[in-house]
Amino acid sequence: MPTKTHPPALALTGRQRLILTLLLGAQFMFALDFSIVTVALPAMGQDLGIADGDLQWIITLFALAAAGLVLLMGRIGDYYGRKKMFLTGMVILTIASAVGGLATDSSVLFAARIGQGLATAITMPAALSLLTTSFEEGPLRNKALGLNGALLSLGFAVGAVLGGVLTDLFGWRFTFFINVPVGIIILALAPFVIQDLSARIKQKLDVPGAITLTLGLLALVLGVTSVEREGWTSPWTLGLLAAAALASVVFWNIEARSSHPLAAVTILKRPSVSLGNLGGLVTFSMESGKVFLLTIYLQRVLESSAFATGLAFGVLGAGAFTGGLVAANIINRIGAKATLILGLALQGVSTSSFLLLGMNAGIGFTHILIATAIGGFGHVLCIVAYTVAVTSGLPDTEQGLATGLAGQTQQVAFTIGTPIVSAIALAFTTGNYADPSTADAILGGVHFGLLVNALVILAAAALILIFLPTKKTSPAEPELAAAEAV
Repeated sequence: MPTKTHPPALALTGRQRLILTLLLGAQFMFALDFSIVTVALPAMGQDLGIADGDLQWIITLFALAAAGLVLLMGRIGDYYGRKKMFLTGMVILTIASAVGGLATDSSVLFAARIGQGLATAITMPAALSLLTTSFEEGPLRNKALGLNGALLSLGFAVGAVLGGVLTDLFGWRFTFFINVPVGIIILALAPFVIQDLSARIKQKLDVPGAITLTLGLLALVLGVTSVEREGWTSPWTLGLLAAAALASVVFWNIEARSSHPLAAVTILKRPSVSLGNLGGLVTFSMESGKVFLLTIYLQRVLESSAFATGLAFGVLGAGAFTGGLVAANIINRIGAKATLILGLALQGVSTSSFLLLGMNAGIGFTHILIATAIGGFGHVLCIVAYTVAVTSGLPDTEQGLATGLAGQTQQVAFTIGTPIVSAIALAFTTGNYADPSTADAILGGVHFGLLVNALVILAAAALILIFLPTKKTSPAEPELAAAEAV
Protein backbone atom coordinates (compact mmCIF):
# COMPACT_ATOMS: atom_id res chain seq x y z
CA MET A 1 0.00 0.00 0.00
CA PRO A 2 1.55 3.35 -1.02
CA THR A 3 2.70 5.59 1.79
CA LYS A 4 1.02 8.95 2.01
CA THR A 5 3.25 11.97 1.84
CA HIS A 6 2.33 15.14 3.65
CA PRO A 7 3.59 18.61 2.88
CA PRO A 8 5.96 20.03 5.46
CA ALA A 9 4.21 21.92 8.23
CA LEU A 10 4.46 25.68 8.09
CA ALA A 11 3.38 26.21 11.71
CA LEU A 12 5.99 27.74 13.99
CA THR A 13 6.54 26.53 17.54
CA GLY A 14 6.38 29.02 20.40
CA ARG A 15 10.18 29.04 20.70
CA GLN A 16 10.62 29.55 16.96
CA ARG A 17 8.23 32.50 17.10
CA LEU A 18 10.28 34.08 19.87
CA ILE A 19 13.55 33.46 18.01
CA LEU A 20 12.02 34.94 14.88
CA THR A 21 10.76 37.99 16.78
CA LEU A 22 14.18 38.74 18.27
CA LEU A 23 16.16 38.20 15.08
CA LEU A 24 13.70 40.10 12.89
CA GLY A 25 13.55 42.86 15.50
CA ALA A 26 17.30 43.27 15.19
CA GLN A 27 17.14 43.26 11.37
CA PHE A 28 14.34 45.84 11.48
CA MET A 29 16.49 48.05 13.73
CA PHE A 30 19.38 48.02 11.28
CA ALA A 31 17.11 48.75 8.32
CA LEU A 32 15.53 51.59 10.27
CA ASP A 33 18.92 52.89 11.33
CA PHE A 34 20.11 53.20 7.74
CA SER A 35 17.35 55.59 6.68
CA ILE A 36 16.20 57.29 9.88
CA VAL A 37 19.30 59.49 10.13
CA THR A 38 19.08 60.79 6.55
CA VAL A 39 16.10 63.06 7.20
CA ALA A 40 17.80 64.55 10.27
CA LEU A 41 21.07 65.50 8.51
CA PRO A 42 20.32 69.24 8.14
CA ALA A 43 19.40 69.52 11.83
CA MET A 44 22.59 67.70 12.85
CA GLY A 45 24.68 70.00 10.68
CA GLN A 46 23.10 73.12 12.13
CA ASP A 47 23.41 71.97 15.75
CA LEU A 48 26.98 70.64 15.56
CA GLY A 49 28.37 73.11 13.02
CA ILE A 50 28.94 70.55 10.25
CA ALA A 51 29.27 72.12 6.80
CA ASP A 52 26.78 71.03 4.15
CA GLY A 53 29.57 69.46 2.11
CA ASP A 54 30.60 67.30 5.06
CA LEU A 55 27.13 66.00 5.99
CA GLN A 56 27.47 63.14 3.52
CA TRP A 57 30.20 61.67 5.74
CA ILE A 58 27.52 60.83 8.32
CA ILE A 59 26.12 58.40 5.74
CA THR A 60 29.38 57.42 4.03
CA LEU A 61 31.27 56.47 7.21
CA PHE A 62 28.43 54.16 8.21
CA ALA A 63 28.43 52.59 4.74
CA LEU A 64 32.22 52.15 4.66
CA ALA A 65 32.26 50.23 7.94
CA ALA A 66 29.17 48.14 7.10
CA ALA A 67 30.03 47.25 3.51
CA GLY A 68 33.75 46.80 4.06
CA LEU A 69 33.52 44.38 6.98
CA VAL A 70 30.26 42.44 6.62
CA LEU A 71 31.66 39.40 4.76
CA LEU A 72 34.60 39.14 7.15
CA MET A 73 32.29 39.31 10.16
CA GLY A 74 29.99 36.68 8.68
CA ARG A 75 32.95 34.34 8.29
CA ILE A 76 34.15 35.01 11.83
CA GLY A 77 30.67 33.98 12.96
CA ASP A 78 31.13 30.65 11.15
CA TYR A 79 34.43 30.12 12.95
CA TYR A 80 33.78 31.41 16.47
CA GLY A 81 30.02 31.43 16.98
CA ARG A 82 27.14 33.39 15.49
CA LYS A 83 25.35 33.93 18.79
CA LYS A 84 28.48 35.57 20.23
CA MET A 85 28.78 37.80 17.17
CA PHE A 86 25.10 38.72 17.31
CA LEU A 87 25.29 39.76 20.95
CA THR A 88 28.58 41.61 20.40
CA GLY A 89 27.08 43.57 17.52
CA MET A 90 23.99 44.47 19.53
CA VAL A 91 26.16 45.76 22.40
CA ILE A 92 28.18 47.91 19.97
CA LEU A 93 25.03 49.24 18.30
CA THR A 94 23.43 50.17 21.62
CA ILE A 95 26.55 51.96 22.89
CA ALA A 96 27.25 53.69 19.55
CA SER A 97 23.64 54.89 19.35
CA ALA A 98 23.82 56.36 22.86
CA VAL A 99 27.12 58.07 22.01
CA GLY A 100 25.66 59.48 18.80
CA GLY A 101 22.65 60.87 20.60
CA LEU A 102 24.89 62.55 23.20
CA ALA A 103 27.44 63.88 20.69
CA THR A 104 28.44 67.52 21.12
CA ASP A 105 30.84 67.80 18.18
CA SER A 106 31.19 66.32 14.72
CA SER A 107 34.10 63.98 15.51
CA VAL A 108 32.08 62.15 18.19
CA LEU A 109 29.10 61.88 15.84
CA PHE A 110 31.30 60.51 13.03
CA ALA A 111 32.82 57.96 15.44
CA ALA A 112 29.33 56.88 16.52
CA ARG A 113 28.32 56.32 12.91
CA ILE A 114 31.41 54.18 12.32
CA GLY A 115 30.40 52.20 15.41
CA GLN A 116 26.87 51.73 14.07
CA GLY A 117 28.29 50.58 10.72
CA LEU A 118 30.60 48.11 12.48
CA ALA A 119 27.65 46.83 14.51
CA THR A 120 25.69 46.34 11.28
CA ALA A 121 28.56 44.37 9.73
CA ILE A 122 28.77 42.12 12.80
CA THR A 123 25.09 41.59 13.53
CA MET A 124 23.34 41.36 10.15
CA PRO A 125 25.10 38.21 8.84
CA ALA A 126 24.98 36.66 12.31
CA ALA A 127 21.24 37.30 12.62
CA LEU A 128 20.52 36.03 9.12
CA SER A 129 22.64 32.89 9.50
CA LEU A 130 21.02 32.19 12.91
CA LEU A 131 17.71 32.53 11.09
CA THR A 132 18.65 30.14 8.28
CA THR A 133 20.11 27.56 10.68
CA SER A 134 17.15 27.77 13.10
CA PHE A 135 14.66 26.82 10.37
CA GLU A 136 14.99 23.78 8.14
CA GLU A 137 15.62 24.50 4.47
CA GLY A 138 12.39 24.55 2.52
CA PRO A 139 8.96 26.12 3.10
CA LEU A 140 9.54 26.95 6.79
CA ARG A 141 12.82 28.75 6.13
CA ASN A 142 11.27 30.52 3.16
CA LYS A 143 8.47 31.72 5.42
CA ALA A 144 11.01 33.11 7.91
CA LEU A 145 13.00 34.79 5.13
CA GLY A 146 9.80 36.24 3.70
CA LEU A 147 9.02 37.89 7.02
CA ASN A 148 12.62 39.08 7.17
CA GLY A 149 12.28 40.70 3.75
CA ALA A 150 8.99 42.31 4.71
CA LEU A 151 10.39 43.89 7.87
CA LEU A 152 13.63 44.86 6.14
CA SER A 153 11.78 46.90 3.53
CA LEU A 154 9.30 48.22 6.07
CA GLY A 155 12.22 49.40 8.21
CA PHE A 156 13.73 51.38 5.36
CA ALA A 157 10.36 52.91 4.48
CA VAL A 158 9.39 53.69 8.07
CA GLY A 159 12.85 55.08 8.84
CA ALA A 160 12.49 58.10 6.59
CA VAL A 161 9.06 58.99 7.99
CA LEU A 162 9.99 58.30 11.60
CA GLY A 163 13.20 60.30 11.24
CA GLY A 164 11.21 63.35 10.23
CA VAL A 165 8.66 62.92 13.04
CA LEU A 166 11.30 62.42 15.74
CA THR A 167 13.39 65.33 14.51
CA ASP A 168 10.40 67.69 14.41
CA LEU A 169 8.97 66.64 17.79
CA PHE A 170 12.02 65.82 19.92
CA GLY A 171 15.16 66.73 17.96
CA TRP A 172 17.65 64.81 15.84
CA ARG A 173 19.27 63.10 18.85
CA PHE A 174 16.26 60.81 19.19
CA THR A 175 17.02 59.26 15.79
CA PHE A 176 19.95 57.71 17.70
CA PHE A 177 18.34 57.26 21.12
CA ILE A 178 15.48 55.17 19.68
CA ASN A 179 17.89 52.25 19.25
CA VAL A 180 18.94 52.15 22.91
CA PRO A 181 15.84 50.69 24.63
CA VAL A 182 15.23 48.24 21.79
CA GLY A 183 18.85 47.09 21.94
CA ILE A 184 18.64 46.59 25.70
CA ILE A 185 15.47 44.48 25.37
CA ILE A 186 17.03 42.26 22.69
CA LEU A 187 20.23 41.85 24.75
CA ALA A 188 18.19 40.90 27.81
CA LEU A 189 16.23 38.16 26.01
CA ALA A 190 18.56 36.85 23.29
CA PRO A 191 21.04 34.93 25.52
CA PHE A 192 18.19 32.77 26.85
CA VAL A 193 16.24 32.31 23.62
CA ILE A 194 18.71 32.02 20.74
CA GLN A 195 20.71 28.84 20.30
CA ASP A 196 23.63 28.32 17.97
CA LEU A 197 23.93 24.56 17.57
CA SER A 198 25.84 24.46 14.26
CA ALA A 199 29.30 22.96 14.19
CA ARG A 200 32.33 25.26 14.29
CA ILE A 201 34.96 25.39 11.56
CA LYS A 202 38.33 24.95 13.22
CA GLN A 203 40.63 26.82 10.88
CA LYS A 204 42.62 30.03 10.64
CA LEU A 205 41.11 33.23 9.40
CA ASP A 206 42.16 34.23 5.88
CA VAL A 207 43.84 37.51 6.86
CA PRO A 208 45.28 38.44 3.41
CA GLY A 209 41.91 37.82 1.77
CA ALA A 210 40.08 39.79 4.46
CA ILE A 211 42.40 42.80 4.15
CA THR A 212 42.26 42.79 0.35
CA LEU A 213 38.48 42.51 0.25
CA THR A 214 37.98 45.24 2.85
CA LEU A 215 40.37 47.65 1.10
CA GLY A 216 38.73 46.92 -2.26
CA LEU A 217 35.24 47.60 -0.93
CA LEU A 218 36.41 50.78 0.79
CA ALA A 219 37.88 51.98 -2.51
CA LEU A 220 34.66 51.11 -4.37
CA VAL A 221 32.40 52.90 -1.88
CA LEU A 222 34.65 55.99 -1.70
CA GLY A 223 34.98 56.07 -5.49
CA VAL A 224 31.26 55.90 -6.18
CA THR A 225 30.27 58.33 -3.42
CA SER A 226 32.79 60.86 -4.76
CA VAL A 227 31.23 60.90 -8.24
CA GLU A 228 28.77 63.71 -7.46
CA ARG A 229 31.52 65.95 -6.08
CA GLU A 230 34.44 65.00 -8.33
CA GLY A 231 32.80 63.62 -11.48
CA TRP A 232 33.33 60.29 -13.26
CA THR A 233 36.51 61.40 -15.03
CA SER A 234 38.39 62.92 -12.10
CA PRO A 235 41.73 61.25 -11.23
CA TRP A 236 40.46 60.66 -7.68
CA THR A 237 37.34 58.79 -8.80
CA LEU A 238 39.09 56.81 -11.52
CA GLY A 239 41.98 55.93 -9.19
CA LEU A 240 39.67 54.61 -6.50
CA LEU A 241 37.57 52.59 -8.96
CA ALA A 242 40.73 51.16 -10.54
CA ALA A 243 42.02 50.23 -7.08
CA ALA A 244 38.72 48.48 -6.34
CA ALA A 245 38.93 46.50 -9.59
CA LEU A 246 42.55 45.53 -8.91
CA ALA A 247 41.70 44.47 -5.36
CA SER A 248 38.91 42.20 -6.64
CA VAL A 249 41.36 40.44 -8.98
CA VAL A 250 43.92 40.03 -6.20
CA PHE A 251 41.22 38.78 -3.82
CA TRP A 252 40.06 36.13 -6.31
CA ASN A 253 43.64 34.87 -6.75
CA ILE A 254 44.20 34.75 -2.99
CA GLU A 255 41.01 32.77 -2.46
CA ALA A 256 41.82 30.37 -5.29
CA ARG A 257 45.18 29.49 -3.70
CA SER A 258 44.35 29.68 -0.01
CA SER A 259 44.01 26.49 2.04
CA HIS A 260 41.54 28.31 4.32
CA PRO A 261 39.81 30.90 2.11
CA LEU A 262 37.53 33.63 3.39
CA ALA A 263 35.20 32.85 0.48
CA ALA A 264 35.91 29.63 -1.36
CA VAL A 265 36.02 30.14 -5.12
CA THR A 266 33.94 26.98 -5.57
CA ILE A 267 31.11 28.68 -3.67
CA LEU A 268 31.54 32.04 -5.41
CA LYS A 269 31.29 30.25 -8.77
CA ARG A 270 27.95 28.65 -7.93
CA PRO A 271 25.32 30.22 -10.24
CA SER A 272 22.86 30.48 -7.36
CA VAL A 273 25.42 32.52 -5.39
CA SER A 274 26.82 34.72 -8.15
CA LEU A 275 23.59 35.37 -10.05
CA GLY A 276 21.51 35.50 -6.87
CA ASN A 277 23.76 38.25 -5.53
CA LEU A 278 23.58 40.01 -8.90
CA GLY A 279 19.81 40.10 -8.49
CA GLY A 280 20.21 41.44 -4.96
CA LEU A 281 22.71 44.10 -6.03
CA VAL A 282 20.46 45.33 -8.81
CA THR A 283 17.19 45.33 -6.85
CA PHE A 284 18.66 47.20 -3.86
CA SER A 285 20.75 49.73 -5.80
CA MET A 286 18.10 50.56 -8.38
CA GLU A 287 15.35 50.82 -5.76
CA SER A 288 17.35 53.36 -3.74
CA GLY A 289 18.21 55.25 -6.93
CA LYS A 290 14.56 55.27 -8.01
CA VAL A 291 13.38 56.67 -4.68
CA PHE A 292 15.98 59.44 -4.95
CA LEU A 293 14.86 60.42 -8.46
CA LEU A 294 11.18 60.38 -7.50
CA THR A 295 11.99 62.56 -4.48
CA ILE A 296 13.65 65.08 -6.83
CA TYR A 297 10.61 64.92 -9.12
CA LEU A 298 8.13 65.48 -6.31
CA GLN A 299 10.00 68.30 -4.60
CA ARG A 300 11.74 70.07 -7.50
CA VAL A 301 9.27 69.56 -10.36
CA LEU A 302 5.90 69.32 -8.58
CA GLU A 303 7.10 71.43 -5.60
CA SER A 304 5.59 69.01 -3.09
CA SER A 305 6.43 69.36 0.60
CA ALA A 306 8.70 66.93 2.43
CA PHE A 307 5.63 65.64 4.30
CA ALA A 308 3.72 64.97 1.05
CA THR A 309 6.81 63.24 -0.36
CA GLY A 310 6.92 60.96 2.67
CA LEU A 311 3.25 60.12 2.22
CA ALA A 312 3.86 59.25 -1.44
CA PHE A 313 6.39 56.61 -0.41
CA GLY A 314 4.20 55.24 2.37
CA VAL A 315 2.33 53.08 -0.13
CA LEU A 316 5.68 51.73 -1.35
CA GLY A 317 6.24 50.41 2.17
CA ALA A 318 2.81 48.81 2.20
CA GLY A 319 3.46 47.09 -1.13
CA ALA A 320 6.85 45.90 0.08
CA PHE A 321 5.44 44.54 3.33
CA THR A 322 2.73 42.67 1.42
CA GLY A 323 5.38 41.19 -0.86
CA GLY A 324 7.27 39.86 2.14
CA LEU A 325 4.16 38.21 3.54
CA VAL A 326 3.43 36.26 0.34
CA ALA A 327 6.97 35.73 -0.98
CA ALA A 328 7.42 32.35 0.72
CA ASN A 329 4.20 30.99 -0.80
CA ILE A 330 5.25 32.17 -4.25
CA ILE A 331 8.73 30.62 -3.89
CA ASN A 332 7.23 27.37 -2.64
CA ARG A 333 4.99 27.28 -5.69
CA ILE A 334 7.24 28.43 -8.56
CA GLY A 335 10.79 28.33 -7.13
CA ALA A 336 13.32 31.00 -6.22
CA LYS A 337 14.61 31.58 -9.76
CA ALA A 338 11.16 32.31 -11.19
CA THR A 339 10.30 34.45 -8.17
CA LEU A 340 13.49 36.49 -8.57
CA ILE A 341 12.74 37.07 -12.25
CA LEU A 342 9.12 37.95 -11.48
CA GLY A 343 10.19 40.44 -8.83
CA LEU A 344 12.73 42.10 -11.11
CA ALA A 345 10.17 42.27 -13.92
CA LEU A 346 7.61 43.98 -11.67
CA GLN A 347 10.23 46.40 -10.40
CA GLY A 348 11.55 47.13 -13.89
CA VAL A 349 8.16 47.60 -15.58
CA SER A 350 6.82 49.79 -12.78
CA THR A 351 9.99 51.91 -12.95
CA SER A 352 9.67 52.32 -16.73
CA SER A 353 6.10 53.54 -16.25
CA PHE A 354 7.51 56.66 -14.56
CA LEU A 355 8.65 57.85 -17.98
CA LEU A 356 5.03 59.02 -18.32
CA LEU A 357 5.37 61.45 -15.40
CA GLY A 358 4.77 65.07 -16.32
CA MET A 359 3.91 68.43 -14.80
CA ASN A 360 0.42 67.52 -13.56
CA ALA A 361 0.71 67.16 -9.77
CA GLY A 362 -2.51 65.18 -9.27
CA ILE A 363 -1.76 62.63 -11.97
CA GLY A 364 1.91 62.39 -10.98
CA PHE A 365 1.17 61.81 -7.30
CA THR A 366 -1.47 59.15 -8.05
CA HIS A 367 0.83 57.43 -10.54
CA ILE A 368 3.63 57.28 -7.96
CA LEU A 369 1.31 55.82 -5.31
CA ILE A 370 0.21 52.96 -7.59
CA ALA A 371 3.49 52.22 -9.36
CA THR A 372 5.69 52.34 -6.25
CA ALA A 373 3.33 49.89 -4.49
CA ILE A 374 3.72 47.45 -7.41
CA GLY A 375 7.46 48.05 -7.60
CA GLY A 376 7.85 47.65 -3.83
CA PHE A 377 5.97 44.34 -3.98
CA GLY A 378 8.34 43.12 -6.70
CA HIS A 379 11.37 44.50 -4.86
CA VAL A 380 10.70 42.38 -1.79
CA LEU A 381 10.04 39.28 -3.89
CA CYS A 382 13.59 39.85 -5.17
CA ILE A 383 15.01 40.29 -1.67
CA VAL A 384 13.52 37.06 -0.37
CA ALA A 385 14.26 35.07 -3.53
CA TYR A 386 17.90 36.13 -3.74
CA THR A 387 18.40 35.38 -0.03
CA VAL A 388 16.93 31.91 -0.54
CA ALA A 389 19.14 31.44 -3.59
CA VAL A 390 22.45 32.34 -1.92
CA THR A 391 21.80 30.44 1.33
CA SER A 392 20.22 27.24 0.03
CA GLY A 393 22.10 24.05 -0.71
CA LEU A 394 24.95 25.03 1.63
CA PRO A 395 25.86 23.34 4.93
CA ASP A 396 25.33 25.19 8.20
CA THR A 397 29.09 25.75 8.45
CA GLU A 398 28.94 27.97 5.35
CA GLN A 399 25.86 29.98 6.30
CA GLY A 400 27.91 32.86 7.73
CA LEU A 401 29.72 33.16 4.42
CA ALA A 402 26.47 33.03 2.45
CA THR A 403 24.66 35.55 4.64
CA GLY A 404 27.79 37.71 4.75
CA LEU A 405 27.79 37.82 0.95
CA ALA A 406 24.09 38.69 0.96
CA GLY A 407 24.66 41.43 3.54
CA GLN A 408 27.64 42.78 1.65
CA THR A 409 25.58 42.94 -1.53
CA GLN A 410 22.87 44.85 0.31
CA GLN A 411 25.22 47.38 1.93
CA VAL A 412 27.22 48.02 -1.25
CA ALA A 413 24.03 48.37 -3.29
CA PHE A 414 22.49 50.93 -0.94
CA THR A 415 25.74 52.90 -0.98
CA ILE A 416 26.30 53.02 -4.74
CA GLY A 417 22.72 53.12 -6.05
CA THR A 418 21.85 56.77 -5.40
CA PRO A 419 25.23 58.30 -6.43
CA ILE A 420 25.32 56.38 -9.72
CA VAL A 421 21.71 57.07 -10.71
CA SER A 422 21.85 60.73 -9.66
CA ALA A 423 25.13 61.24 -11.56
CA ILE A 424 23.54 59.77 -14.71
CA ALA A 425 20.50 62.06 -14.39
CA LEU A 426 22.67 65.12 -13.71
CA ALA A 427 24.94 64.38 -16.69
CA PHE A 428 21.91 64.16 -18.99
CA THR A 429 20.46 67.43 -17.66
CA THR A 430 23.67 69.43 -17.94
CA GLY A 431 24.44 67.99 -21.36
CA ASN A 432 21.04 68.65 -22.94
CA TYR A 433 19.64 71.81 -21.34
CA ALA A 434 20.99 75.35 -21.34
CA ASP A 435 19.60 75.94 -17.85
CA PRO A 436 19.71 72.69 -15.82
CA SER A 437 17.76 74.27 -12.95
CA THR A 438 14.43 74.59 -14.77
CA ALA A 439 11.59 72.17 -14.09
CA ASP A 440 11.74 70.89 -17.69
CA ALA A 441 15.45 70.15 -17.37
CA ILE A 442 15.07 68.40 -14.04
CA LEU A 443 12.17 66.32 -15.39
CA GLY A 444 14.30 65.36 -18.41
CA GLY A 445 17.13 64.19 -16.14
CA VAL A 446 14.70 62.25 -13.94
CA HIS A 447 13.21 60.55 -17.01
CA PHE A 448 16.63 59.53 -18.32
CA GLY A 449 17.79 58.27 -14.93
CA LEU A 450 14.62 56.20 -14.55
CA LEU A 451 15.03 54.81 -18.08
CA VAL A 452 18.56 53.61 -17.30
CA ASN A 453 17.31 52.28 -13.97
CA ALA A 454 14.59 50.18 -15.62
CA LEU A 455 16.93 48.87 -18.32
CA VAL A 456 19.48 47.71 -15.74
CA ILE A 457 16.77 45.84 -13.80
CA LEU A 458 15.35 44.15 -16.90
CA ALA A 459 18.84 43.26 -18.15
CA ALA A 460 19.58 41.55 -14.81
CA ALA A 461 16.30 39.61 -15.09
CA ALA A 462 17.30 38.45 -18.57
CA LEU A 463 20.75 37.31 -17.40
CA ILE A 464 19.25 35.33 -14.53
CA LEU A 465 16.65 33.80 -16.86
CA ILE A 466 19.32 32.66 -19.32
CA PHE A 467 22.23 31.64 -17.10
CA LEU A 468 20.76 30.49 -13.77
CA PRO A 469 19.89 26.81 -14.16
CA THR A 470 16.61 25.45 -12.87
CA LYS A 471 17.33 22.62 -10.49
CA LYS A 472 15.30 19.48 -10.99
CA THR A 473 14.17 17.80 -7.80
CA SER A 474 13.44 14.13 -7.37
CA PRO A 475 10.84 12.65 -5.03
CA ALA A 476 13.62 11.64 -2.64
CA GLU A 477 14.83 15.23 -2.26
CA PRO A 478 13.31 17.82 0.04
CA GLU A 479 10.37 19.59 -1.48
CA LEU A 480 12.30 22.79 -1.98
CA ALA A 481 15.85 21.87 -2.64
CA ALA A 482 16.94 25.32 -2.48
CA ALA A 483 17.93 28.28 -3.98
CA GLU A 484 18.81 26.69 -6.87
CA ALA A 485 15.23 25.60 -6.34
CA VAL A 486 15.09 27.72 -8.52
